Amino acid sequence: MAQPTPISPSTSRAQGQLFPGPSPRHRTPRAGMVSSSPVPRRDAHDASRGRYSHISTDAFSDDFYNAASRHRSPWATLAAAPMGLYKTSVTRFGRRRGPALLCFCCLALILTSFAFHSRFVSSRRSWPLVGGASTVVFGREQLRKIWEWEILSGHYPSTRPIPTEIGFTTPPSNPALPSSAAFKYPTAPEGGIVTYTVGTGAERIYPEVKNRAPEEFGHPPRPIPGSIADLDIILENCDFSTGKYVRDCHEFLRLGAGLDSHARLRREDLEFLRYIYVLDGEGDHITRRDENTTASLDSPPEKRASTDWEHDLPLPSHSQYGSANRQSSPCAEDNPRIFHMFWAGPFTDKPYMAMMAFLFTQNVGLHLDNPASETNVCRPQLWLWVSRGPADALPSPTAHEEMLEELRNNPWASPFLHPRFKGIIEFHLWNTTEQLDSVEELKDDWRRLGDKLLKSQDADVKKEAQKQVGSSIALDGKTKETHETYNKLPVILSDLVRFVLCHRYGGVYLDVDMLFLRDWEELWGWPGAFSYRWSHEDRYNTAVLRLRRGSALGTFLLRTALRNGFDFHPSTVSRYLKEAHMERLLYRVPDALFDPAWLNTDLKKARPWSSVEYFQRDRPAQPFFTDFDNFFNTPPEMSGAPSVVGFDGFFRGAFLYHYHNEWWKPFDAARFWPDLGPRFAESEKMGREAVANKSTAFPVGIIPHDKRDLDWATVLKRTFEAYIRGERPNMYGEWIRF
Repeated sequence: MAQPTPISPSTSRAQGQLFPGPSPRHRTPRAGMVSSSPVPRRDAHDASRGRYSHISTDAFSDDFYNAASRHRSPWATLAAAPMGLYKTSVTRFGRRRGPALLCFCCLALILTSFAFHSRFVSSRRSWPLVGGASTVVFGREQLRKIWEWEILSGHYPSTRPIPTEIGFTTPPSNPALPSSAAFKYPTAPEGGIVTYTVGTGAERIYPEVKNRAPEEFGHPPRPIPGSIADLDIILENCDFSTGKYVRDCHEFLRLGAGLDSHARLRREDLEFLRYIYVLDGEGDHITRRDENTTASLDSPPEKRASTDWEHDLPLPSHSQYGSANRQSSPCAEDNPRIFHMFWAGPFTDKPYMAMMAFLFTQNVGLHLDNPASETNVCRPQLWLWVSRGPADALPSPTAHEEMLEELRNNPWASPFLHPRFKGIIEFHLWNTTEQLDSVEELKDDWRRLGDKLLKSQDADVKKEAQKQVGSSIALDGKTKETHETYNKLPVILSDLVRFVLCHRYGGVYLDVDMLFLRDWEELWGWPGAFSYRWSHEDRYNTAVLRLRRGSALGTFLLRTALRNGFDFHPSTVSRYLKEAHMERLLYRVPDALFDPAWLNTDLKKARPWSSVEYFQRDRPAQPFFTDFDNFFNTPPEMSGAPSVVGFDGFFRGAFLYHYHNEWWKPFDAARFWPDLGPRFAESEKMGREAVANKSTAFPVGIIPHDKRDLDWATVLKRTFEAYIRGERPNMYGEWIRF
């Protein structure tokens, strides 16, 4: 028998396609066949493998299977994770229980994420299902009654639609909106819901303000007496949630009010910048609203799950709004021009600066020997309400005199007791008992709250009460006090104070950490209530609050708070208004008007899904602050501007600047006293002695000379003081007269 021909490697590769399997060199030769390859020597390891010692272990290596996974992208690994979890659950718990348990864990993760979002990210700042009950305490009829009262009283000059949930079937007459032949009366089917009002007021005339020549070149003219700022137009040009920049908003506000008339830099048609109007004539008008009057009546606001329900809403007769009332007196009886502020603790440079900015910008008549000679001007006043601590509830009979004595002996307060400022700035003692007993909506119920009278979301009132009231200002900048450690009890009390004062007296409440930047004439003209937006969040910041005296909106807010734990925190008030569909009665003004730096500084909560609201730093307003500390300690790279551009270059166009609590930082560390000249020498002497008496903790002359570059806070303080000394005019070119 002939011997078979050995298979060569090339032949083996050629046959590999027809005969899959191990390579021929790994096969065991058949009987009768002679291998041409020598048999390898078997070592001890191979001997232990027995009959399989001649087979290579390379075929069982996991390199082939794991090579791809080692080079897999993170996204591919993440995409494979769900299938891996599913297989693991099936392997460990079975085909039925495994997937069920996996679904339960996924649902728990989603609910936990939602809970943390509600507590720490959303505007509600509360755990879901914890304190999440409806805050509404009025039924639909009562809410409609509030809306109707405000509209008939002329407190709704806006063209924004009324919420359909209120359920008007006939449009109410609105004396705060003008008549116009351009709009026709929209017909509504019987029983249909209307969201518009019938304007019956005077026509609006939008004058070209830039043509008004200022009395002194280089300074803008005072606003036209009785002029009104159209907040609807301002919202269209300043609402950052629609992509508007604060910088552009400020230019719009400047040019439309004539604040840059002396510069004459813009040469294009500026018709679209007109947002200030005056009233002329009477008539009938249907406002430009959504004319789809067939809207269905939505479900009424969800009531509180409680028997504590408001069954009746006593309201006074609505205010008479008409041309006769406007012409009889420049100051309306239900709209006094009072700025309210509240202060607790030792009087420092913070309320001092608020009052100085008020005198520098508002039309209080300090440039006239007899301010009463201008009969067409309504002069504003500033009332500072002073809290003297726990004694506010039951003050002694001599508490008012004691307060005045403390003010006379305080260097920062004593200048405003000068006779020249009488009737312009007033100090009032805050008395909690007397104030609450004087408010019809509260007097019979507030005592039932007991020690829970003060409430502000999750704030620990008892813990705050143990802290010292007031902040110690560190001239050397070395202080341990922060936004987290300072006593917030006065802040909690002020949340209540602002609503009580505005409802009882009318006017505008402002936090003390705000500085006036321009005349408020046009804002006083707006007959409705307003506050402003809380930075990037969809809620109110009541640091600015305007309410009409004895209004239905004020009654709604006080009674709703009373039935919800007497909580007046801005977030809680936002809930009251939103859940009862009352938000449009309290106009939410863009914060560019009152808090121009907030959108640039409040970047700690940037989120990918809301990045549209975090674009202000691309084209920031002037000056560019990335932190509120920049106002008191201006960084070197931007510290050349304050001394050069001065007050005129500080958020020009805005009405206020809000520096957010920085109570422990001095405005002017080198001259930490009222620098008002010889007429107020006694106040300056007390201020200098107060600094010298701190020599044990602060060496005399900590800052013996000015900084090389003055900070913004210092420049504004010295600007206001130069005006009182008679060394320069105010922002409108007017010189003070004593």
